[in-house]
Amino acid sequence: MESESARMSSAAQARFRIDYPNSEPRVTKVVALDEGSERVVKRVAQQAWQRANFFTSLKFGGTAAGGERLSMKEGSMQAWLSDLAGRTKALIEEVASADLVVMVASAGTSADAASVIGEACAARKVMTTALVIAGGQRSDDELSRTLAALRPYVSMLVIASGDEYIEEMLTALRA
Repeated sequence: MESESARMSSAAQARFRIDYPNSEPRVTKVVALDEGSERVVKRVAQQAWQRANFFTSLKFGGTAAGGERLSMKEGSMQAWLSDLAGRTKALIEEVASADLVVMVASAGTSADAASVIGEACAARKVMTTALVIAGGQRSDDELSRTLAALRPYVSMLVIASGDEYIEEMLTALRA
């Protein structure tokens, strides 16, 4: 009896193979959800990435960095991200142009922004991932609270043992 591997390597099966790589790299948006993760995101952003954009904060209402008024839109509050250069970007527009949104949080933080980002991603069917930095000084209870806050809003939830793991995960996600 022929093995499954041998059968799939046959000339008859070769016509079903895709012999070229993905045409475009994934567009990834990386968002720091708190001050601790912001430090890590800024450091990781210094590396060479294919099509990744990095953001450090989420704002609601108020005034954007350019002085434009931030307001309610069609009954729901507009949310704004700040890129590493301090420019304000509309969350909805950034999510609409993404294939993947990665949220980075420190263990022990509330990660309130995850709900807004997660709902924007769900509305546009954009995959979400959360990376939680589990520092040695944080308790298991603090880590559990952060995980519970993120879980409803992400497709994949990863506990990073250290800051360097964030860079490795982004590489694995083809950012």
